[in-house]
Amino acid sequence: MATIEELADRVERLLLRHEELQRTNALLTTQLAAVTNERDNLRSRLNAARGRIDVLLQRLPREPAVPAGGPLVDGNDGGPLRSVG
Repeated sequence: MATIEELADRVERLLLRHEELQRTNALLTTQLAAVTNERDNLRSRLNAARGRIDVLLQRLPREPAVPAGGPLVDGNDGGPLRSVG
């Protein structure tokens, strides 16, 4: 059977462990809040970027401009498109 001193030592160790776990929990709570804020910020930036991309896509012409009766020209040197291979 455990003596009073042994029980007191065990209780003291349990109290120390409890305090340690409380400090760890507080640190983890702070880290979680920081990561959550960062995630929300990144999500907001992503949505803003998507909105800008959508606006740019809407400004693009739907069909490529093809000269009437003329050859297609590439964007590099203005010459006619050539097949490769």
